[in-house]
Amino acid sequence: MVQGFGIRTAFAIGIVAVAAIAVFLLGQDIQPTLVTLIGGIAAVLAAAGTSEVAGEPVPPLSVAEAPPPGLEDVLEAIVEPILIVTEGRVTHANAPARALLGGHIVGQNVRLAIRHPAAAERLVGPLVPGKTEPIDLVGLGTLDQRWQMRVASGAAGQRIVHLIDQTGNYAAERMRVDFVANASHELRTPLASILGYIETLRDEAGEDAAVRGRFLKIMDDEARRMQRLVEDLISLSRIEAEKYRLPDRAVDLAGLIGEVRAEITKGDVVLDLAEHVPPVAGDRVQLSQVLHNLIGNAIKYGRTDSAVTVKLWKDAGNMVRLSVADKGDGIAAEHIPRLTERFYRVDPGRSRAGGGTGLGLAIVKHIVERHRGRLDISSIVGTGTTVSIVLPAHEAKG
Repeated sequence: MVQGFGIRTAFAIGIVAVAAIAVFLLGQDIQPTLVTLIGGIAAVLAAAGTSEVAGEPVPPLSVAEAPPPGLEDVLEAIVEPILIVTEGRVTHANAPARALLGGHIVGQNVRLAIRHPAAAERLVGPLVPGKTEPIDLVGLGTLDQRWQMRVASGAAGQRIVHLIDQTGNYAAERMRVDFVANASHELRTPLASILGYIETLRDEAGEDAAVRGRFLKIMDDEARRMQRLVEDLISLSRIEAEKYRLPDRAVDLAGLIGEVRAEITKGDVVLDLAEHVPPVAGDRVQLSQVLHNLIGNAIKYGRTDSAVTVKLWKDAGNMVRLSVADKGDGIAAEHIPRLTERFYRVDPGRSRAGGGTGLGLAIVKHIVERHRGRLDISSIVGTGTTVSIVLPAHEAKG
């Protein structure tokens, strides 16, 4: 008896692999490729068993026994959950499937393994040839997870169930929708104000010089607010487009802090800059934007009779740390994880009154990430807030 793969079995699996490659090259779609590969190998191994001795009876497959070694290797190599269902029961499940649904699912009725109303018909009902539309499953695994289930027929009549994690895509889409909605709202509010005052000026109010001057001042403020928002949106888009391009210019952060301090006309800013701080690897324009945003926020939300402190020193390893601290009302702990979200405001009224767009810390976060740095925010209610960034020092290329 020849143990393991016989010559004919190996040859048949090779043909299946070639067929799967051909399917992928023709359609550039991984789903039909997986179906062809797994279904074909399953059929070959189920027919061959563990021996290729002619005339040897092949014992019937038990749902409780382990899958043939070849099929098990293929399934375990796939990083997404895959199940093979025979006559309504799960006969094989790879490690990601067992981790998601539990190790007990092998041998179990598939409707108990995947308890979801939308999945039941596709799992046990008749499959319509050519109908492979995915089914979206909510709450499978954990409540916040989103999965896409695809079911196809295998070569030996099994059903191949492929689960695709869509949680990240769902979150990204949710962020995109929220971003568009928030941006539209932020632009529509000042625009409505401007249009309202224009309408009023067309009437008798425009004949009073004092009223006209006051209205025009409000319109100018709202227009500039829109301008700041558009500029921040463009800046954020540009930063995101460049996030994979690592800045490599040497930037003297101490000198840049001095320049930004000279450009800021409001507030009391105290500098505490250590000596011999090495330059950082960065984009000078973007790091200037970080400093303007952090120092501007600290002045805006700090107490008028207190100073904002900017510190710079060489941190552990080949890193440089910058911190901006204010003595203000502070921020409650539940808000801190969301401060870098676009348009998130702890106090919307105060932020808008101060001319904020709600994008400042989101811009800072993306710039720091592009520089392969780290952003930390700590705050004590009633005492103040400290924002720190850690950036890698510039390494001269030999």
